[in-house]
Amino acid sequence: MSDEIKLQTPLTTEMLEGLNVGDKVLLSGTIYTARDAAHKRLVELLEAGKELPFDPVGAVIYYVGPAPARPGKPIGSAGPTTSYRMDPYAPALMDAGLKGMIGKGPRGQAVIDSMVKNKAVYFAAVGGAAVVTAQAVKEAKIIAYEDLGAEAIRELKVVDFPVFVANDTKGNDIYQIGVEKYKIDD
Repeated sequence: MSDEIKLQTPLTTEMLEGLNVGDKVLLSGTIYTARDAAHKRLVELLEAGKELPFDPVGAVIYYVGPAPARPGKPIGSAGPTTSYRMDPYAPALMDAGLKGMIGKGPRGQAVIDSMVKNKAVYFAAVGGAAVVTAQAVKEAKIIAYEDLGAEAIRELKVVDFPVFVANDTKGNDIYQIGVEKYKIDD
């Protein structure tokens, strides 16, 4: 594993091509929250040829439905949700310019293939560290789909948001590599 790598959004292909699975990354800038219901709406907009509520080029989406903010805080506990529920939608968003996704758990092969094609990455956020993760969020505002409550799309301003590279632009998968590394032969 490498030292911490600091990246500023929006992300570019050049920034991401040097990343490898297991790299610790500190993200700063703007990221967006969205879960499955919001993803469905985003892809419907793309299919209809309409604009998304944010510019997807170089964007990062965090798969989270944050808890309500406490007084004086921009966001409540904000732990990652399981990512495979976004798999049906992720390739279309990457084709539109999305460069990063943050969640937990492995991705399907179609999503990994789309990351290679689009030079995008999947970051894993540490589950169980939702309060620590939320501390990296400096501002949060709902920008779309307020009717979805906690799952509305939010624009977050983050500083040193801690993630690990789970899938890189070369198709490597930390979940597969980890299993192979620690597999016990019978």
